[in-house]
Amino acid sequence: MSVGGIGRPQMGDAVAGISVGLVVVPQAMAYAGFAGLPASYGLYAAAVAPLAAFVFASSRYLQTGPTAVASLLTFGALSSVATPFTSDYVALAALLALLVGIVRVAIGLVRAGAVAYLMSQPVIVGFTSAAGVLILASQVPGALGVDPEGANSLVAALRAGADPSAWDLGALGFVVITGACVGVGRIVHSLFPGVLVAVVVCTLASALVDYGGSVVGDVAVGLPGSPLDLPWSSLPSLLLSGAVIAVVGFAEPTAIARRYAIQDRELWEPNREFVSQGLANLASGLAGGYTVGASFSRSALNRVAGARTRWSQAITGAIALAALPALGLVARLPDATLAAIVILASMSLIDVRSLWHYRKVARVQFYVALLTFGLTLALAPRIELAVVFGIALAIAAHLWREMRITIPSWIEHGDLHVRPSGVLYFASAPGLDVEVGRLLAHHPEVRSLVVHLDGFGRIDLSGALALRDLIEEIRQAGLEVRVADVPPPAAKIVRRVVMHDD
Repeated sequence: MSVGGIGRPQMGDAVAGISVGLVVVPQAMAYAGFAGLPASYGLYAAAVAPLAAFVFASSRYLQTGPTAVASLLTFGALSSVATPFTSDYVALAALLALLVGIVRVAIGLVRAGAVAYLMSQPVIVGFTSAAGVLILASQVPGALGVDPEGANSLVAALRAGADPSAWDLGALGFVVITGACVGVGRIVHSLFPGVLVAVVVCTLASALVDYGGSVVGDVAVGLPGSPLDLPWSSLPSLLLSGAVIAVVGFAEPTAIARRYAIQDRELWEPNREFVSQGLANLASGLAGGYTVGASFSRSALNRVAGARTRWSQAITGAIALAALPALGLVARLPDATLAAIVILASMSLIDVRSLWHYRKVARVQFYVALLTFGLTLALAPRIELAVVFGIALAIAAHLWREMRITIPSWIEHGDLHVRPSGVLYFASAPGLDVEVGRLLAHHPEVRSLVVHLDGFGRIDLSGALALRDLIEEIRQAGLEVRVADVPPPAAKIVRRVVMHDD
Protein backbone atom coordinates (compact mmCIF):
# COMPACT_ATOMS: atom_id res chain seq x y z
CA MET A 1 0.00 0.00 0.00
CA SER A 2 1.36 3.36 -0.99
CA VAL A 3 1.87 5.72 1.90
CA GLY A 4 2.01 8.87 -0.16
CA GLY A 5 4.22 11.84 0.51
CA ILE A 6 3.82 13.44 3.91
CA GLY A 7 5.65 16.54 2.82
CA ARG A 8 7.65 18.90 4.95
CA PRO A 9 6.04 20.38 8.05
CA GLN A 10 4.98 23.99 7.53
CA MET A 11 4.24 26.86 9.87
CA GLY A 12 0.50 26.21 9.50
CA ASP A 13 1.07 22.65 10.74
CA ALA A 14 2.81 23.91 13.86
CA VAL A 15 0.04 26.40 14.63
CA ALA A 16 -2.67 23.80 13.97
CA GLY A 17 -0.92 21.02 15.89
CA ILE A 18 -0.35 23.20 18.95
CA SER A 19 -3.91 24.58 18.81
CA VAL A 20 -5.42 21.09 18.73
CA GLY A 21 -2.94 19.89 21.36
CA LEU A 22 -4.19 22.53 23.79
CA VAL A 23 -7.71 21.18 23.29
CA VAL A 24 -6.98 17.46 23.26
CA VAL A 25 -5.18 17.43 26.63
CA PRO A 26 -8.21 18.39 28.76
CA GLN A 27 -10.59 16.51 26.44
CA ALA A 28 -8.55 13.31 26.70
CA MET A 29 -8.65 13.49 30.49
CA ALA A 30 -12.42 14.02 30.44
CA TYR A 31 -13.08 11.27 27.88
CA ALA A 32 -10.95 8.78 29.77
CA GLY A 33 -13.05 9.25 32.90
CA PHE A 34 -16.19 8.82 30.84
CA ALA A 35 -14.77 5.58 29.39
CA GLY A 36 -14.13 4.27 32.92
CA LEU A 37 -10.37 4.94 32.99
CA PRO A 38 -8.07 7.20 35.02
CA ALA A 39 -7.24 10.52 33.33
CA SER A 40 -3.66 9.55 32.49
CA TYR A 41 -4.84 6.77 30.16
CA GLY A 42 -6.64 9.33 28.04
CA LEU A 43 -3.37 11.17 27.58
CA TYR A 44 -1.54 7.95 26.71
CA ALA A 45 -4.03 7.45 23.88
CA ALA A 46 -3.93 11.13 22.86
CA ALA A 47 -0.14 11.06 22.66
CA VAL A 48 0.65 7.86 20.77
CA ALA A 49 -2.42 7.52 18.53
CA PRO A 50 -1.76 10.57 16.31
CA LEU A 51 1.97 9.77 16.19
CA ALA A 52 1.10 6.33 14.79
CA ALA A 53 -1.71 7.48 12.51
CA PHE A 54 -0.16 10.39 10.65
CA VAL A 55 2.24 8.32 8.55
CA PHE A 56 -0.45 6.35 6.70
CA ALA A 57 -3.37 8.79 6.99
CA SER A 58 -5.17 9.70 3.79
CA SER A 59 -6.67 12.96 5.06
CA ARG A 60 -4.37 15.75 6.15
CA TYR A 61 -6.96 17.12 8.56
CA LEU A 62 -8.05 14.11 10.62
CA GLN A 63 -7.06 14.40 14.28
CA THR A 64 -6.95 10.99 15.91
CA GLY A 65 -7.31 10.36 19.63
CA PRO A 66 -9.92 9.86 22.35
CA THR A 67 -13.45 10.80 21.29
CA ALA A 68 -16.82 10.84 23.03
CA VAL A 69 -18.22 8.07 20.82
CA ALA A 70 -15.14 5.85 21.15
CA SER A 71 -15.26 6.32 24.93
CA LEU A 72 -18.95 5.38 25.03
CA LEU A 73 -18.31 2.29 22.88
CA THR A 74 -15.45 1.27 25.18
CA PHE A 75 -17.55 1.68 28.30
CA GLY A 76 -20.42 -0.24 26.71
CA ALA A 77 -18.22 -3.16 25.74
CA LEU A 78 -16.34 -3.45 29.04
CA SER A 79 -18.58 -2.24 31.86
CA SER A 80 -20.52 -5.51 31.90
CA VAL A 81 -17.39 -7.67 32.24
CA ALA A 82 -15.22 -5.61 34.60
CA THR A 83 -15.53 -2.79 37.12
CA PRO A 84 -14.53 0.63 35.71
CA PHE A 85 -11.34 2.22 37.05
CA THR A 86 -9.95 -1.12 38.24
CA SER A 87 -6.72 -2.66 36.95
CA ASP A 88 -8.66 -5.44 35.23
CA TYR A 89 -10.80 -2.89 33.40
CA VAL A 90 -7.73 -0.89 32.33
CA ALA A 91 -6.09 -4.03 30.93
CA LEU A 92 -9.25 -5.01 29.05
CA ALA A 93 -9.47 -1.51 27.55
CA ALA A 94 -5.94 -1.85 26.17
CA LEU A 95 -6.75 -5.33 24.82
CA LEU A 96 -9.91 -4.01 23.15
CA ALA A 97 -7.89 -1.22 21.49
CA LEU A 98 -5.45 -3.80 20.14
CA LEU A 99 -8.31 -5.90 18.79
CA VAL A 100 -9.94 -2.88 17.12
CA GLY A 101 -6.56 -1.97 15.64
CA ILE A 102 -5.99 -5.45 14.21
CA VAL A 103 -9.45 -5.53 12.60
CA ARG A 104 -9.05 -2.08 11.04
CA VAL A 105 -5.59 -2.80 9.67
CA ALA A 106 -6.85 -6.09 8.22
CA ILE A 107 -9.80 -4.34 6.55
CA GLY A 108 -7.47 -1.80 5.00
CA LEU A 109 -4.90 -4.32 3.81
CA VAL A 110 -7.48 -6.52 2.07
CA ARG A 111 -8.93 -3.36 0.53
CA ALA A 112 -12.36 -3.85 2.06
CA GLY A 113 -12.73 -0.20 3.02
CA ALA A 114 -16.12 -0.14 1.31
CA VAL A 115 -17.59 -1.58 4.53
CA ALA A 116 -17.39 1.98 5.83
CA TYR A 117 -20.37 2.74 3.60
CA LEU A 118 -22.57 0.01 5.11
CA MET A 119 -23.79 2.57 7.60
CA SER A 120 -26.31 4.74 5.77
CA GLN A 121 -26.60 8.40 6.73
CA PRO A 122 -29.90 7.89 8.62
CA VAL A 123 -28.30 5.08 10.66
CA ILE A 124 -25.29 7.28 11.46
CA VAL A 125 -27.47 10.24 12.46
CA GLY A 126 -29.78 8.08 14.58
CA PHE A 127 -26.87 6.38 16.32
CA THR A 128 -24.71 9.45 16.95
CA SER A 129 -27.69 11.50 18.14
CA ALA A 130 -28.66 8.82 20.66
CA ALA A 131 -25.01 8.45 21.66
CA GLY A 132 -24.92 12.20 22.28
CA VAL A 133 -27.99 11.91 24.52
CA LEU A 134 -26.43 9.03 26.47
CA ILE A 135 -23.11 10.84 26.85
CA LEU A 136 -24.81 14.03 28.01
CA ALA A 137 -27.04 12.13 30.45
CA SER A 138 -24.11 10.23 31.91
CA GLN A 139 -22.40 13.49 32.86
CA VAL A 140 -25.40 15.24 34.42
CA PRO A 141 -24.88 13.72 37.91
CA GLY A 142 -21.21 14.72 37.89
CA ALA A 143 -22.07 18.22 36.73
CA LEU A 144 -24.58 18.55 39.59
CA GLY A 145 -22.22 17.00 42.12
CA VAL A 146 -24.51 14.08 43.00
CA ASP A 147 -23.96 10.35 42.81
CA PRO A 148 -27.16 8.33 42.18
CA GLU A 149 -26.43 4.61 42.39
CA GLY A 150 -27.80 1.56 40.67
CA ALA A 151 -29.25 3.25 37.57
CA ASN A 152 -28.41 3.57 33.90
CA SER A 153 -27.30 6.94 32.60
CA LEU A 154 -30.75 8.19 31.53
CA VAL A 155 -32.42 7.24 34.81
CA ALA A 156 -29.47 8.60 36.79
CA ALA A 157 -29.72 11.94 34.99
CA LEU A 158 -33.46 12.16 35.69
CA ARG A 159 -32.97 11.28 39.34
CA ALA A 160 -30.19 13.81 39.73
CA GLY A 161 -32.15 16.55 38.01
CA ALA A 162 -35.31 15.84 40.02
CA ASP A 163 -33.69 16.46 43.41
CA PRO A 164 -32.33 20.04 43.53
CA SER A 165 -31.74 19.75 47.26
CA ALA A 166 -28.91 17.31 46.57
CA TRP A 167 -27.13 19.53 44.05
CA ASP A 168 -23.65 20.77 44.88
CA LEU A 169 -23.62 24.53 44.23
CA GLY A 170 -19.85 24.45 43.97
CA ALA A 171 -20.01 21.87 41.17
CA LEU A 172 -22.61 23.96 39.38
CA GLY A 173 -20.34 26.97 39.69
CA PHE A 174 -17.49 25.13 38.00
CA VAL A 175 -19.85 24.02 35.22
CA VAL A 176 -20.83 27.65 34.65
CA ILE A 177 -17.18 28.73 34.62
CA THR A 178 -16.34 26.03 32.09
CA GLY A 179 -19.24 26.97 29.83
CA ALA A 180 -18.30 30.64 30.06
CA CYS A 181 -14.65 30.02 29.18
CA VAL A 182 -15.58 27.92 26.17
CA GLY A 183 -18.33 30.31 25.04
CA VAL A 184 -16.22 33.44 25.39
CA GLY A 185 -13.34 31.68 23.69
CA ARG A 186 -15.48 30.99 20.63
CA ILE A 187 -16.40 34.66 20.47
CA VAL A 188 -12.81 35.85 20.88
CA HIS A 189 -11.25 33.62 18.21
CA SER A 190 -11.74 30.18 16.70
CA LEU A 191 -8.26 29.21 17.94
CA PHE A 192 -8.81 30.36 21.51
CA PRO A 193 -8.22 27.32 23.81
CA GLY A 194 -11.35 27.81 25.89
CA VAL A 195 -11.34 24.25 27.24
CA LEU A 196 -7.75 24.55 28.46
CA VAL A 197 -8.44 27.94 30.03
CA ALA A 198 -11.43 26.44 31.82
CA VAL A 199 -9.25 23.66 33.24
CA VAL A 200 -6.64 26.15 34.49
CA VAL A 201 -9.21 28.56 35.96
CA CYS A 202 -11.23 25.81 37.66
CA THR A 203 -8.13 24.12 39.07
CA LEU A 204 -6.87 27.40 40.56
CA ALA A 205 -10.30 28.30 41.90
CA SER A 206 -10.70 24.84 43.45
CA ALA A 207 -7.35 25.16 45.19
CA LEU A 208 -8.01 28.71 46.40
CA VAL A 209 -11.41 27.96 47.95
CA ASP A 210 -10.34 24.49 49.08
CA TYR A 211 -13.26 22.92 47.21
CA GLY A 212 -14.53 19.89 49.11
CA GLY A 213 -16.35 18.20 46.25
CA SER A 214 -15.12 15.49 43.92
CA VAL A 215 -11.79 16.30 42.22
CA VAL A 216 -9.41 14.47 39.91
CA GLY A 217 -6.89 13.81 42.69
CA ASP A 218 -3.38 12.52 42.28
CA VAL A 219 -2.89 10.84 38.92
CA ALA A 220 -0.20 8.21 38.61
CA VAL A 221 1.78 8.36 35.37
CA GLY A 222 3.91 5.39 34.51
CA LEU A 223 5.24 3.29 31.70
CA PRO A 224 2.83 0.79 30.12
CA GLY A 225 3.18 -2.84 31.05
CA SER A 226 4.16 -5.59 28.64
CA PRO A 227 1.49 -6.65 26.11
CA LEU A 228 2.18 -10.18 27.30
CA ASP A 229 0.60 -9.22 30.63
CA LEU A 230 -2.75 -8.36 29.07
CA PRO A 231 -5.70 -10.71 29.80
CA TRP A 232 -5.48 -12.56 26.51
CA SER A 233 -7.80 -15.28 27.84
CA SER A 234 -10.60 -12.68 27.65
CA LEU A 235 -10.01 -12.13 23.93
CA PRO A 236 -12.84 -14.43 22.72
CA SER A 237 -15.40 -12.51 24.76
CA LEU A 238 -14.25 -9.24 23.14
CA LEU A 239 -14.15 -10.44 19.53
CA LEU A 240 -17.68 -9.40 18.57
CA SER A 241 -17.45 -6.04 20.33
CA GLY A 242 -14.03 -5.33 18.83
CA ALA A 243 -15.14 -6.19 15.28
CA VAL A 244 -18.31 -4.10 15.54
CA ILE A 245 -16.50 -1.14 17.13
CA ALA A 246 -13.82 -1.32 14.43
CA VAL A 247 -16.46 -0.65 11.77
CA VAL A 248 -18.91 1.47 13.77
CA GLY A 249 -16.19 3.70 15.16
CA PHE A 250 -14.90 4.31 11.64
CA ALA A 251 -18.11 6.13 10.68
CA GLU A 252 -16.89 9.34 12.31
CA PRO A 253 -13.53 9.58 10.48
CA THR A 254 -15.30 8.55 7.27
CA ALA A 255 -17.73 11.46 7.50
CA ILE A 256 -14.99 13.95 8.37
CA ALA A 257 -12.50 12.88 5.71
CA ARG A 258 -15.10 12.66 2.94
CA ARG A 259 -16.47 16.12 3.70
CA TYR A 260 -13.08 17.82 3.66
CA ALA A 261 -11.88 15.86 0.63
CA ILE A 262 -14.88 17.10 -1.36
CA GLN A 263 -14.47 20.68 -0.16
CA ASP A 264 -10.76 20.73 -1.05
CA ARG A 265 -11.18 18.60 -4.19
CA GLU A 266 -8.72 16.04 -2.90
CA LEU A 267 -8.73 12.26 -3.02
CA TRP A 268 -9.56 10.24 0.07
CA GLU A 269 -8.69 6.56 0.37
CA PRO A 270 -10.76 4.62 2.93
CA ASN A 271 -8.41 1.62 2.80
CA ARG A 272 -5.46 3.76 3.80
CA GLU A 273 -7.50 5.45 6.49
CA PHE A 274 -8.51 2.07 7.91
CA VAL A 275 -4.82 1.16 8.18
CA SER A 276 -4.02 4.54 9.72
CA GLN A 277 -6.80 4.30 12.31
CA GLY A 278 -5.86 0.68 12.96
CA LEU A 279 -2.24 1.58 13.68
CA ALA A 280 -3.43 4.35 15.99
CA ASN A 281 -5.43 1.84 18.03
CA LEU A 282 -2.58 -0.66 18.08
CA ALA A 283 -0.26 2.04 19.39
CA SER A 284 -2.82 3.14 21.98
CA GLY A 285 -3.32 -0.42 23.19
CA LEU A 286 0.41 -1.05 23.44
CA ALA A 287 0.85 2.19 25.40
CA GLY A 288 -1.87 1.20 27.86
CA GLY A 289 -4.50 3.50 26.37
CA TYR A 290 -7.88 2.63 24.93
CA THR A 291 -9.86 2.70 21.68
CA VAL A 292 -9.47 5.90 19.67
CA GLY A 293 -11.12 7.50 16.66
CA ALA A 294 -11.09 10.76 14.76
CA SER A 295 -12.62 13.81 16.42
CA PHE A 296 -14.86 16.02 14.29
CA SER A 297 -14.34 19.14 16.43
CA ARG A 298 -10.56 18.73 16.64
CA SER A 299 -10.30 17.93 12.93
CA ALA A 300 -12.32 21.06 12.13
CA LEU A 301 -10.03 23.11 14.40
CA ASN A 302 -7.01 21.56 12.68
CA ARG A 303 -8.31 22.74 9.31
CA VAL A 304 -9.29 26.20 10.50
CA ALA A 305 -5.90 26.64 12.19
CA GLY A 306 -4.14 26.20 8.87
CA ALA A 307 -2.90 22.59 8.73
CA ARG A 308 -1.17 21.93 5.43
CA THR A 309 0.18 18.40 5.88
CA ARG A 310 -0.32 15.40 8.15
CA TRP A 311 2.52 16.66 10.36
CA SER A 312 0.02 18.71 12.36
CA GLN A 313 -1.33 15.46 13.80
CA ALA A 314 2.14 14.40 14.91
CA ILE A 315 2.68 17.78 16.58
CA THR A 316 -0.61 17.33 18.46
CA GLY A 317 0.59 13.96 19.73
CA ALA A 318 3.85 15.50 20.89
CA ILE A 319 1.93 18.16 22.84
CA ALA A 320 -0.13 15.48 24.60
CA LEU A 321 3.02 13.51 25.36
CA ALA A 322 4.70 16.58 26.85
CA ALA A 323 1.66 17.18 29.08
CA LEU A 324 1.94 13.82 30.84
CA PRO A 325 4.55 14.89 33.44
CA ALA A 326 2.37 17.89 34.33
CA LEU A 327 -0.70 15.85 35.28
CA GLY A 328 0.05 16.35 38.96
CA LEU A 329 -0.82 20.03 38.55
CA VAL A 330 -4.50 19.21 38.00
CA ALA A 331 -5.02 17.20 41.16
CA ARG A 332 -7.45 19.88 42.40
CA LEU A 333 -9.41 19.98 39.12
CA PRO A 334 -13.11 19.42 39.93
CA ASP A 335 -14.76 16.43 38.27
CA ALA A 336 -17.64 18.78 37.45
CA THR A 337 -15.35 20.62 35.04
CA LEU A 338 -14.53 17.40 33.20
CA ALA A 339 -18.25 16.56 33.11
CA ALA A 340 -18.97 19.97 31.58
CA ILE A 341 -16.28 19.41 28.93
CA VAL A 342 -17.88 16.11 27.91
CA ILE A 343 -21.37 17.65 27.90
CA LEU A 344 -20.27 20.48 25.62
CA ALA A 345 -18.70 17.99 23.21
CA SER A 346 -21.71 15.65 23.23
CA MET A 347 -24.20 18.39 22.32
CA SER A 348 -22.75 18.61 18.81
CA LEU A 349 -23.60 14.93 18.24
CA ILE A 350 -27.35 15.43 18.64
CA ASP A 351 -28.60 16.21 15.14
CA VAL A 352 -32.31 16.96 15.43
CA ARG A 353 -32.30 19.01 12.22
CA SER A 354 -31.29 16.05 10.05
CA LEU A 355 -33.83 13.78 11.72
CA TRP A 356 -36.60 16.29 11.01
CA HIS A 357 -35.37 16.68 7.42
CA TYR A 358 -35.61 12.92 6.86
CA ARG A 359 -39.18 13.02 8.10
CA LYS A 360 -40.08 15.50 5.37
CA VAL A 361 -38.18 14.00 2.44
CA ALA A 362 -37.95 10.24 3.04
CA ARG A 363 -40.37 8.80 5.56
CA VAL A 364 -38.92 5.27 5.47
CA GLN A 365 -35.39 6.55 6.13
CA PHE A 366 -36.77 8.70 8.93
CA TYR A 367 -38.15 5.58 10.58
CA VAL A 368 -34.78 3.82 10.12
CA ALA A 369 -33.04 6.74 11.85
CA LEU A 370 -35.69 6.89 14.58
CA LEU A 371 -35.54 3.15 15.27
CA THR A 372 -31.74 3.25 15.37
CA PHE A 373 -32.00 6.16 17.82
CA GLY A 374 -34.43 4.25 20.02
CA LEU A 375 -32.45 1.01 19.91
CA THR A 376 -29.25 2.83 20.87
CA LEU A 377 -30.98 4.23 23.96
CA ALA A 378 -32.68 0.92 24.79
CA LEU A 379 -29.58 -1.27 24.37
CA ALA A 380 -27.20 1.02 26.26
CA PRO A 381 -24.49 0.41 27.28
CA ARG A 382 -24.14 -2.20 24.46
CA ILE A 383 -24.77 0.50 21.87
CA GLU A 384 -22.63 -1.16 19.20
CA LEU A 385 -25.40 -3.76 18.84
CA ALA A 386 -27.84 -0.98 17.98
CA VAL A 387 -25.75 -0.14 14.93
CA VAL A 388 -25.89 -3.75 13.75
CA PHE A 389 -29.68 -3.63 14.02
CA GLY A 390 -29.70 -0.21 12.34
CA ILE A 391 -27.73 -1.52 9.38
CA ALA A 392 -30.11 -4.50 9.13
CA LEU A 393 -33.08 -2.10 9.19
CA ALA A 394 -31.55 0.05 6.45
CA ILE A 395 -30.92 -3.01 4.26
CA ALA A 396 -34.44 -4.31 4.92
CA ALA A 397 -35.91 -0.90 4.00
CA HIS A 398 -33.87 -0.90 0.80
CA LEU A 399 -35.01 -4.39 -0.16
CA TRP A 400 -38.62 -3.56 0.69
CA ARG A 401 -38.47 -0.48 -1.53
CA GLU A 402 -36.96 -2.44 -4.41
CA MET A 403 -39.69 -5.08 -4.11
CA ARG A 404 -42.25 -2.49 -5.16
CA ILE A 405 -42.85 -2.17 -8.88
CA THR A 406 -45.18 0.50 -10.23
CA ILE A 407 -46.70 -0.10 -13.66
CA PRO A 408 -48.11 2.93 -15.51
CA SER A 409 -50.26 1.79 -18.45
CA TRP A 410 -52.17 3.21 -21.39
CA ILE A 411 -54.12 2.08 -24.47
CA GLU A 412 -52.82 3.14 -27.86
CA HIS A 413 -54.21 1.91 -31.22
CA GLY A 414 -55.85 -1.00 -29.45
CA ASP A 415 -52.59 -2.12 -27.80
CA LEU A 416 -52.04 -2.21 -24.03
CA HIS A 417 -48.74 -0.48 -23.17
CA VAL A 418 -47.07 -0.95 -19.79
CA ARG A 419 -43.92 0.72 -18.49
CA PRO A 420 -42.89 -0.98 -15.20
CA SER A 421 -40.50 1.00 -13.03
CA GLY A 422 -38.26 -0.16 -10.20
CA VAL A 423 -35.80 -3.04 -9.99
CA LEU A 424 -36.68 -6.41 -11.51
CA TYR A 425 -35.15 -9.19 -9.43
CA PHE A 426 -36.35 -12.33 -7.67
CA ALA A 427 -38.23 -10.50 -4.90
CA SER A 428 -40.03 -8.00 -7.15
CA ALA A 429 -40.87 -10.37 -10.03
CA PRO A 430 -44.10 -11.72 -8.42
CA GLY A 431 -45.42 -8.17 -8.23
CA LEU A 432 -44.89 -7.78 -11.96
CA ASP A 433 -46.93 -10.92 -12.64
CA VAL A 434 -49.79 -9.76 -10.42
CA GLU A 435 -50.00 -6.22 -11.79
CA VAL A 436 -49.77 -7.20 -15.47
CA GLY A 437 -52.39 -9.90 -14.92
CA ARG A 438 -54.68 -7.36 -13.26
CA LEU A 439 -54.29 -4.95 -16.18
CA LEU A 440 -55.07 -7.65 -18.73
CA ALA A 441 -58.18 -8.63 -16.76
CA HIS A 442 -59.36 -5.00 -16.78
CA HIS A 443 -58.83 -4.72 -20.53
CA PRO A 444 -60.19 -7.94 -22.08
CA GLU A 445 -60.60 -6.17 -25.43
CA VAL A 446 -56.86 -5.83 -26.16
CA ARG A 447 -55.08 -8.38 -28.28
CA SER A 448 -51.54 -7.00 -28.01
CA LEU A 449 -49.27 -6.10 -25.10
CA VAL A 450 -46.21 -3.83 -25.37
CA VAL A 451 -43.78 -4.01 -22.42
CA HIS A 452 -41.49 -0.95 -22.20
CA LEU A 453 -38.42 -1.82 -20.12
CA ASP A 454 -36.76 1.60 -19.85
CA GLY A 455 -38.39 2.18 -16.45
CA PHE A 456 -36.30 -0.55 -14.84
CA GLY A 457 -33.13 0.56 -13.10
CA ARG A 458 -31.77 -2.96 -13.11
CA ILE A 459 -32.79 -6.41 -14.35
CA ASP A 460 -30.98 -9.43 -12.93
CA LEU A 461 -31.10 -13.04 -14.14
CA SER A 462 -34.01 -14.03 -11.89
CA GLY A 463 -35.97 -11.01 -13.06
CA ALA A 464 -35.25 -11.73 -16.72
CA LEU A 465 -36.35 -15.36 -16.31
CA ALA A 466 -39.57 -14.23 -14.61
CA LEU A 467 -40.22 -11.76 -17.44
CA ARG A 468 -39.62 -14.49 -20.04
CA ASP A 469 -42.07 -16.83 -18.30
CA LEU A 470 -44.69 -14.09 -18.04
CA ILE A 471 -44.40 -13.26 -21.75
CA GLU A 472 -44.67 -16.94 -22.73
CA GLU A 473 -47.79 -17.39 -20.57
CA ILE A 474 -49.46 -14.35 -22.15
CA ARG A 475 -48.62 -15.57 -25.65
CA GLN A 476 -50.11 -18.96 -24.82
CA ALA A 477 -53.29 -17.09 -23.90
CA GLY A 478 -53.46 -15.81 -27.49
CA LEU A 479 -52.05 -12.30 -27.09
CA GLU A 480 -49.19 -10.78 -29.05
CA VAL A 481 -46.38 -9.48 -26.84
CA ARG A 482 -43.62 -7.08 -27.83
CA VAL A 483 -40.67 -5.82 -25.76
CA ALA A 484 -39.58 -2.21 -26.35
CA ASP A 485 -37.18 0.40 -25.00
CA VAL A 486 -34.65 -2.01 -23.52
CA PRO A 487 -32.17 0.00 -21.38
CA PRO A 488 -28.54 -0.47 -22.50
CA PRO A 489 -27.33 -1.96 -19.17
CA ALA A 490 -29.96 -4.72 -19.47
CA ALA A 491 -29.68 -5.26 -23.23
CA LYS A 492 -27.42 -8.30 -23.00
CA ILE A 493 -29.45 -10.28 -20.46
CA VAL A 494 -32.80 -9.37 -22.08
CA ARG A 495 -31.54 -10.40 -25.52
CA ARG A 496 -30.24 -13.75 -24.32
CA VAL A 497 -32.93 -14.70 -21.80
CA VAL A 498 -36.14 -12.98 -22.86
CA MET A 499 -35.62 -12.86 -26.65
CA HIS A 500 -33.61 -16.11 -26.80
CA ASP A 501 -30.77 -14.54 -28.81
CA ASP A 502 -27.47 -16.41 -28.40
